[in-house]
Amino acid sequence: MTSRRARPLARLVGASVAVAVVLIAYGLRLAAGDGNPFDFFGYFTNQTSSLTALVLVVVALRQLAGRTVPQALAVSWGVGTACLIVVAIVYNTLVPGTGSAPPWVSVILHLVFPVFVVVDFASASDRPRVPWRALRWVLPYPCLWLAVVLVRGQTDGWVPYGFLLPERGPISLVAHVVGILALLMLAATGVWGLSRWRVRARPLERASRH
Repeated sequence: MTSRRARPLARLVGASVAVAVVLIAYGLRLAAGDGNPFDFFGYFTNQTSSLTALVLVVVALRQLAGRTVPQALAVSWGVGTACLIVVAIVYNTLVPGTGSAPPWVSVILHLVFPVFVVVDFASASDRPRVPWRALRWVLPYPCLWLAVVLVRGQTDGWVPYGFLLPERGPISLVAHVVGILALLMLAATGVWGLSRWRVRARPLERASRH
């Protein structure tokens, strides 16, 4: 098997494992009588893992077909990578060991998959440089997620993580939200820098013409 095929196949396997773990975790919630999809997929980990896995599948299929990564897909890839860095850091520092999922589920989604995605992005030769101006696309998805969660916290009382509970007060909420968004932008800056690390990585403008 050539390295050209090994890389996309590894991405397909990694993405499939992540999605399978998310679905297994949801199945366990269903079996326990707690299968509200709005709650389960309201967790940033479950959403981000699923969406980033989808991006990896598209990237892998394009590589297998001999096609380059276009600008929009490169940006999505970078955003997913940055968000998974935040998933790993926040879970393993602010909320370690919480939730009803088995420990192996948490290990895969909060450590193994984020590390896999970061290493893959950093070492990929088929990944173009992501322009710095595209950093503005990092915030819309997590900001929308935060807005929905905060509204739900004020209405039906459900939040995925304890540090977003309304009873903690506005100062705590603002501090955590600002801190998470700042961490996200720091992670994204690092990811954007990684896209320039590989000598073989082609400029985005040149790759997008093919």
